[in-house]
Amino acid sequence: MSPIVATWLRTLLVQASFNYDRMVAIGAAWAIQPLLRTLPPDRYRAAMRRATQFFNAHPYLVGMAMAAVAKAECTGVPDETIRRLRHALVSPLGSVGDRLIWAGLMPGAVGVGLAVGVLVSPVVGAIVFLVLYNAAHFATRTWALREGWHKGHEVAKALTARGIQRGMRVAGPVGALAVGFAIPVVGGWLTREFTLHVKLGVVMVGLLAVAFAQWILPSFRGLRFGLVAAAVALVIGWAFR
Repeated sequence: MSPIVATWLRTLLVQASFNYDRMVAIGAAWAIQPLLRTLPPDRYRAAMRRATQFFNAHPYLVGMAMAAVAKAECTGVPDETIRRLRHALVSPLGSVGDRLIWAGLMPGAVGVGLAVGVLVSPVVGAIVFLVLYNAAHFATRTWALREGWHKGHEVAKALTARGIQRGMRVAGPVGALAVGFAIPVVGGWLTREFTLHVKLGVVMVGLLAVAFAQWILPSFRGLRFGLVAAAVALVIGWAFR
């Protein structure tokens, strides 16, 4: 197996050793070990020590940083330059990954999967979600690792390329569009046996909840809002059973 393929496979487990002291550094160091094995023993040990120092990035893009660091180590880039490179990539890779994956790909794939699950079948919806999400996921990992290895300590150019910038601009709106389409489709399916009055009641409760979370108490949202809503629903259900 070639070193680059071995590194790609190892990046799938980069979070297995996650900890609050070094974040993903241990897993990332283990991932690039195949790329560093050709170094002389002294240089190899020094490179591995540097690789295990604090580092954090989006798990799908961590391969870009690690491959760039490995390429810099293999081409004899000065140690201080490598340290600065590692430090400089933490924030950009986290930001790009969050905008592309968590704000774009994830909600987009979920929205499409939910809509297909309602319109076709739940099994097909689950398959569509898994295929869409993982196709983009694996493609992102592959691109990140390849760009990092090819560009080395100049890997920042990959993050400022036109394609990646355009992707960050459209990822969020595309994800929002998919979720926005899925919500009424799924809502209609969940309330298909409700009367018109009950449906109107559900809509009014939802609008009141959004207004409450948006304007009255902005900090009261997410998990806390969901838990309180579930508790209220249980109380009402018990009272009118």
